[in-house]
This record gives sequence, structure tokens and C-alpha cells, in this order.
Amino acid sequence: MIFKSVGDGRPYPEHGLSHREWAQIPPRQVRLDSLITTKAVLDLHSLLAKDSTFYGDLFPHVVQWRGEFYLEDGLHRALRAALHQRSVLHARVLQVDDSGGVAPAADEMGAQ
Repeated sequence: MIFKSVGDGRPYPEHGLSHREWAQIPPRQVRLDSLITTKAVLDLHSLLAKDSTFYGDLFPHVVQWRGEFYLEDGLHRALRAALHQRSVLHARVLQVDDSGGVAPAADEMGAQ
């Protein structure tokens, strides 16, 4: 299995980070098999597009909540990594608490 689980939606509280605020979080390695997706469907045009990262962040966005890692943005990048037989990818990881408070996540679980 590529991911820990395939979800459909975001179970964690809204964090309200803008793209600019996400860009301030340094990327780190995250294991694909520790990720829970927040989308159950992927548009193949996004996956196969040569310029899929041209307009967005180069790094997927992961939310750490209650000890789990949720892939919020960048599903096509994660699948590309899996298709290239990589077990990790570089992502920006944000830790969210139950009240919606945020902080860059410490490099601990999910990384290797």
C-alpha cells in the first residue's frame, strides 16, 4: 500500500494558512506510508501534466493532527514519488492542535 489510508475530507480543524505562510515552513522528509490522503479522487491530467508544479508550491502540504499525517495538498506529487519507487517525499508539515492553533511540526514521526 502506498499510503497509510485514503481519506475523503479534512478531519482536522481549519488552520487558515495562506500559500505565503505555507512557504515559510521548511520542507522535510515524510514517509509515504505514514500519510492519510484528504482526497479520494485524483485528476489524471494533474498527475501527468509536465508543468503540474509550475503554478503551485513545489512541496506537498501535510497537516499533523493527533499524531497522524494528512496530505492536504500535493496528492499528484506523492503519487509520482510512489511511481518512481520512492518511499519518502519532501513536504511542508504543519502541526495543528484541536483548537486550530498551528506551528511547524517537529521532525519526528513520519520521517526517516
